[in-house]
Amino acid sequence: MSEAPKILAFAGSARRDSANKKLAAVAAKAAEAAGAEVTLIDLADYPAAVYNGDDEDANGLPETMRALKRLIGSHDGLVIATPEYNGALPPLLVNAFSWASRREGEEEALAVFKDKPVAIMAASPGGLGGVRVVSRMRDYVAQLGCIAIRGFVNLGGAYDAFDAQGALTREAASRQVTGLTQRLVRTAAALR
Repeated sequence: MSEAPKILAFAGSARRDSANKKLAAVAAKAAEAAGAEVTLIDLADYPAAVYNGDDEDANGLPETMRALKRLIGSHDGLVIATPEYNGALPPLLVNAFSWASRREGEEEALAVFKDKPVAIMAASPGGLGGVRVVSRMRDYVAQLGCIAIRGFVNLGGAYDAFDAQGALTREAASRQVTGLTQRLVRTAAALR
């Protein structure tokens, strides 16, 4: 029997009580149930200055971004639950990926992202559930060299979608998370 695929799950939000952090945690449990080994992280634990090429030239990658880059590289797939900021990607996520995408030494450009399957999710207190950011996120990860898994989860009215333990209270949303994470785990296993 082959080794379980490794999935890295996180939210594109640093807010302490983020609905996207809760959604990432639900997805992490679903991926584990689908047979993956899952690491759930908080991007707030990986702070870095706004990416600046002059800063990179002078100092290289911040150690927090090296650590994040190593985590991304050591996993077979990603779960990203992202908020929508004015219809676009959140700056925290863009900055983290801007740093992690940088070459170090002789590595190939964007090597850490190449052919890495990604499950995309979005949660929002509004009725659209972050749906506008999903297509932008799909384009963004494709530019990095990732493979966006078919489908997505968008969760509207997200502040009322979780119980006190962080579990989703909506059956349809739970089924969507389960289906998306199962496709991610199967794809990650097949691409190993």
